This record gives sequence, C-alpha cells and structure tokens, in this order.
Amino acid sequence: MKIFFRYGVVAMAWVCPILLFGQAPDSPHVSQLNELVVTASRTAQRRTEAPVAISTISAKTIAETRANQLDQLLNKVSGVFMVDLGNEQHEMSIRQPMSTAGVFLYLEDGIPIRTTGVYNHNALLEMNAAATKQIEIIRGPASALYGAEAIGGAVNVITVAPPATPAGMVSLQRNNNGYTRADAQAGASFGKWGVVGSAYYANRTDGPIQYSDFHKTAVTIRADGKLSQRLTWTNSLSCVNYYSDMYGSLDSAHFAQHNYHTPYSFTYRKVEALRVRSTLDFNWKEGSATQLTLVYRNNSVGQNPSYYISDSRTNPFLANGQINDNSFHSYMALVQHRQDFRFLRSRLIAGLSVDLSPSRYWAKYIAIQKDAKGNYGSFVPSDSLLSNYSTGISNIAEYVNYEVTPFTGLKVAAALRYDLFHYNFLNHLPPSASTGSANTGNDFHRVTPKLGATYNYRGIGFYANYSQGYVPPQVTDLYNGVKVPYLRPQTFFNYEVGGWLALLKNKVYMDWSVYRMDGTNQIINVRQPDGSFVNQNAGKTRHEGVEYGITVRPSDEWTLRLSGANSDHWFIVQNENGQNYSGRQMAAAPHFIANAEVTYRPAFLKGLRIGAEWQRLGRYWMDDANTVRYAGFGIVNFRTGYTYRAWEVWVNALNALNKYYAALATRSTYGYSYNLGDPAELTVGLAWHFLK
Repeated sequence: MKIFFRYGVVAMAWVCPILLFGQAPDSPHVSQLNELVVTASRTAQRRTEAPVAISTISAKTIAETRANQLDQLLNKVSGVFMVDLGNEQHEMSIRQPMSTAGVFLYLEDGIPIRTTGVYNHNALLEMNAAATKQIEIIRGPASALYGAEAIGGAVNVITVAPPATPAGMVSLQRNNNGYTRADAQAGASFGKWGVVGSAYYANRTDGPIQYSDFHKTAVTIRADGKLSQRLTWTNSLSCVNYYSDMYGSLDSAHFAQHNYHTPYSFTYRKVEALRVRSTLDFNWKEGSATQLTLVYRNNSVGQNPSYYISDSRTNPFLANGQINDNSFHSYMALVQHRQDFRFLRSRLIAGLSVDLSPSRYWAKYIAIQKDAKGNYGSFVPSDSLLSNYSTGISNIAEYVNYEVTPFTGLKVAAALRYDLFHYNFLNHLPPSASTGSANTGNDFHRVTPKLGATYNYRGIGFYANYSQGYVPPQVTDLYNGVKVPYLRPQTFFNYEVGGWLALLKNKVYMDWSVYRMDGTNQIINVRQPDGSFVNQNAGKTRHEGVEYGITVRPSDEWTLRLSGANSDHWFIVQNENGQNYSGRQMAAAPHFIANAEVTYRPAFLKGLRIGAEWQRLGRYWMDDANTVRYAGFGIVNFRTGYTYRAWEVWVNALNALNKYYAALATRSTYGYSYNLGDPAELTVGLAWHFLK
C-alpha cells in the first residue's frame, strides 16, 4: 500500500499540529463540523458522522461567488476540477482524469437527472443554477446507495425551498465577452403550502471565439405542503431549453497563433430537459419515517456535431457529417424507510427503486461544402439514415444502510445495494457495421457493498471506508456493430482514510483524505486476430492521491481558504487499438489541482466584500502514450460586491491577468486539440431583493 505511506506523510502534516495546539475542551465546534449533509446516507446527518470525503458549497458561497457557470463553484472543492468547454458545456475530474466517461453521477435533490445507459458528460448544463440552495459533492464511489455511475464522485444539487414569508429577487449581469444573464426568484407561504419559483435566462453573442453564441432558459417551480403534523408533500418541476454553437477545439497552429477562428459555422448542440418530482414524507413517530418519490423525466439532446465532420477522400471541397438526436423519457418510483433503534443508537435506512426509461437515437447524413481555406460553410440535409434505434432501459434496485454507535464518538456504517438492468434494443434499420446490431436484449446485475467508520473526539475526527463503484455498458458500447460484444459492468474498488480537525479556538479548520481506487473490467477497443476491433472488458487502472483543505479565520474580517489535491492515475493493463499503454500515466490526468481564496469583509463598511482567488491545474500528459505534456495553467480571479438594504452590486474579474491557456489539451492520431479557456472577463451585476 505504497499510496498510504507516500501520501500519508502529507496527511500527517495536517494532523500533527492538533497534538500540539489542540482545541480547548470547552470550545464549540466550527460550523463545518456541525453542518448537515444529506447525500452521504440519503438522509440528514452531521458531516462528522459520514465516513466519506464529502464537501458542501453553502448558500452563502453561492450567493457571494455570483458564478455564471457551475465550474466556478465546484472547482473550489478539494480534488474537483470541472473542465469548462464553453457555454456551460463541460467534462469532469473527481478522482479520475478529465474525462467524458460515465464515471460521475449528477443528482438533483438526491435523484439522478439522467437514466443509466445514456450518460452525457454535459449533464450539469441541464441544471437550473438559479434554483440552487447548496451543492454537496462526494469524492469516491457512492454506488452502494445511488447505483451506477457514482464512481469518481457524485454531485448533488439541492434546490431552494419556499420561504416562510414573501421574498424575492431579480438581477441582471453582463460582461465584456458578450454574456448577459437575468435571474428572478419569488416565493411565499400560504397556510399549509409554500411556493417558490426560480428562473434565469442567459445569452451570449459575439464571444471571443468565432461562432460561439448560446442561449439558455431554465425555470423551476417548487411547492411544499405541510398536510399534517406527520405528512409533508414536496413537488417540483424543472425545465431547461438550451442552445449552443459547437465551435469545437483549436488545432496546434491556431492555438500557437492565438487565432480564435473556427472552421465550423453551423454546428450546434441543443437540449430540452423536463423533470417532475413528487415526494411524500410520513413520520410514523420519532425516529421512524417513510418517503415515497415519483419522478418523470423527458430529455432530448440534438446535435450537428463538429467532432463527426470528416473530409471527403476524393474531393477537397466536400466533407461528411451528421445531424443526430438522443432522447429518453423516464418513469421512476423510489420508496425509502428510516428506522432508529435504541440498540447501540443504531439507524436502518432501506429503499427500493424502479426506473423505466425508453430511449431513442437517430442520425441522418449531411453533405458539407468546404472552401479553399478549410472552412465548412454550409451543408445539405438528407433523408439518409445512418442510425435509427430505440432501447428500453429498466433498472430495479434495492439498498440498505445500517449505522451503529458502539460507544460515544464512534459510528460504524455498512451499506449494500443490488441492481438489475435490462436493455431491450430495437434496430429500425437493417443491421450492419454502421447502423448497429440486430434486435436483442441484455441483462446486467450487481451487488455493491460499502463499509465505513467515523471517530470524533473534541473537534478531531477520523474516518475510513471501503467502497465500490460500477457502471454497466452504455448503449453505444454494446450495439454499435453487427455483433454485440459480451461485456460486464466496469467496477472500481476504493480504499480511503481521512479526517478533519478544528484548532486555535475554531479559527482554523482542516480536512484531508487519502485514497486508492482500482478499476477493473474497463471497456476498451481491442484489436482482433483478423484485424477488426471489438469492445472488451480488458482494461485495469489505478487512481490514488491525497486531498486536503484548510480554512483560516484570523478575525471576523478575514477568511483564507486553500483546497488542493495531489494524485496519480495510470494504466495497469491497457492494450487499445493495437497499442500497449500498460504502466503509463493516463492522459488528461493532472498531478496537482489547487484553488486558494482570500476574502475581506471590512468592519467599517458593512455589506462590502472583496475576494481574490487563484486556480491552478498542474501539468499532464496529452496522450496515453505519454509523448507530449501540457504545462497546465494558473489563473487569478477577483470578486467584489456591496449590499445596501435591498440592493446588491457586484463586479467579478475572472482571469484578471488575461492568461492565454487551454482548459483541456489532448493529442490523438488526428493531431493536437486545445479547448480554449476564456480570456479576461469583467462582469458587472445588479440585484434587487424585494420583500426581504
């Protein structure tokens, strides 16, 4: 266990000071130790009782950051880097390389926003940021409670509840890079019911990159009813309409020349997302409650994708492409019961869920006109179908989580989940290498355990856990060829220890975690003896690192924070497309991620805040063969705001030093690819809080 020795030295550097400067026995815990989280066990508990690496982005942080994209919030968390691909599009890195792989789970109020089997790495653009109360991030596997895709981590966006008294807010912001956004929120309570509506509209035109326009409308309505002393009823509806030009990435020549030109003038991505949730909570008695949740999801992602454009082999002025649409609608039911017992102050949480999600995919060929400069100027649509299939996806799952407290300070938790997946594939075209396989069905099942413990004593806490994460094959992994490959779920085994502490009379708070995660049955494209390629469970990887954070409050005016992670990600076994990458570092896997921030709230001018933030992404290999490295980047952000009575004004200067960098840099057989980071961005905003 080399990882625990190597990174354990770093972790001990956090722990040892408490032995010399420990917290006074009679001093209260800092807010981080007392905060409640709901994601770790699917019910409210103190953070110090959760044997996982979990972080919370509070309502105060969300309000003061005034982020126009979620990455500006998530990247404040230790070990998290959300890659900005422009216009809220993204990749993610949590205990994994920066990736589009389906190894991250995105939740809204504890419910996955998409169904398993049709993972979309851009899923967080389907969230309504205006309706967000707080965000909880689990680092590491959470499949024992949430099922598939919760491998690298899970992000749970918790929505705003109706206010007790009438209140609302409207705001408007604009920046120098063509971005404009308007937010509105209003809510009130009437007798047994409370209602709140949250919405925003964002628009970008004439951005720094050519053909990078976008617009998004997001609306959420939530109604909570207190029907009796025992029964509550929560209902929410969220809908998102999104459109963005898909301008692609820059090649090495354009990136070196600081050339913001793109050859793609008509490519796009558009999303329609609807989610409806209704939850009944019934408290039988103190420590005994049952919850029933019904969910409907309707989602469509339509594209004219730049990454599917390929030049004609015979005519330099022609190219090939496609228009496609991937859609699904879901009917989901979840019932959960919580029961507390006197025996060892234990708690049992058990649940059963059913998810039925029919999905549909089609793609049509387009002929593209190309000019002498290499620009793709126009296209001619056709009725020629490249793909046309539907897949019935069903998932039945049951889970149990049991916690005991053998003695004061120690809590032990164990969880177990069983999942059964069924895919029913129907090809509406004759099967072929390009149109997909013949009609067929596949079943996948998995039992996923988790075991953990926490110990707390006078502001010092430790935890340890063993957990697993898994994901069944995606629809595209299985049915893209004539023959359906035999594939098993990809499975990851995670071992970690960590802790937290408060010292110097609560002026300092620290947390840390050390982990090792081994991935098996990873799906890769393997060359066969006849020269063809087939998806197989032939990959093994290892991921290990240390995550750490420290918050210092030397006075009521100053707050200093540092979040960081040092990690390694490499292939144990990897023979893909005829190349052997075993023993090499994985591409797009930075060894170092850090985010530091200092905030000043002067006592002489109440309502003023001034902050400076530094984001650092370390160097990484651009390809799995480890031939070329990207140096990473560091950018500086400044934020200031002032609140006076019902009014608030803010100014955010992001990438204030105008650093020229790539948010993501990769190399493949097709050449170099650079996703450009935004240049200096100055945003000015104004908000009015009415009836506050």
